[in-house]
Amino acid sequence: MNDLVLFFKLGLSHVLDLRAYDHILFLLVLVVPYATKQWRDLFALITVFTIGHTLTLALATYGVLNLKSNLIEFLIPLTIFVTALVNLFSGVKTKTGFQFKLFLTFAFGWIHGLGFSYYLQMLLSDTSSKMFPLIEFAIGIEAAQLIIAFIMLVVFVLVNKLLHVSKRDWTMVLSAIVIGVVIPMMQERWEPFLKSLLR
Repeated sequence: MNDLVLFFKLGLSHVLDLRAYDHILFLLVLVVPYATKQWRDLFALITVFTIGHTLTLALATYGVLNLKSNLIEFLIPLTIFVTALVNLFSGVKTKTGFQFKLFLTFAFGWIHGLGFSYYLQMLLSDTSSKMFPLIEFAIGIEAAQLIIAFIMLVVFVLVNKLLHVSKRDWTMVLSAIVIGVVIPMMQERWEPFLKSLLR
C-alpha cells in the first residue's frame, strides 16, 4: 500500500515539479483556449494525454519500446511549440477540429511518457508487479494535470473580471509567451537530436 501511495505522489511531483517545467508548459497551452463551461472537452483532452503518457511508460517499462533520450528531449518542446501554434491559428474555436486535437494530444502524450520512462524503469526494476505502480503513477499524473487546469481556469476568470481580458487575447498572449520559451529549448537540443538520428 505504501508503494502505491509512493507512485501516486511520484505522478503528482512529475507534473508539478517546477524544475522540469516542460510538462507544465504543455498543459498551459493545452488548457488556455478553454473556459469553465468547456470543462468536459478539457477533461477529455487531459485524460487522453494521460492515457498516451501511460501507454508509452508501460511499453518502455516492459522493454517493448526504447528510444534514444536525445530524440525525446527535442520532441517534448516540439509538442509544446505545435500546441501553442494551434492556439495561435485557431484562437478560441475549440470545437473546430476537436477530434484532431484529441488525436494530437494523445500522440503528444506518448512522447511525454517516453521522457520519464528511463527513470521509472529504474524505480520498477526490482518490482515483481509493475502494473499497479504504473496505474497509481497515472492517477497521480491525472490528478496533477487537473489541478493545473483548475488553477488556469480560475486565473482566467480573475483576469477576465478584473482586467477585462478576452479569452482570445488571453490565449494568444500566453501561447506566444510559451513559444518564446520553448524555441531556445529546441535550439539547444537540435544538434544532439540530429546526431541521434544519424547514428
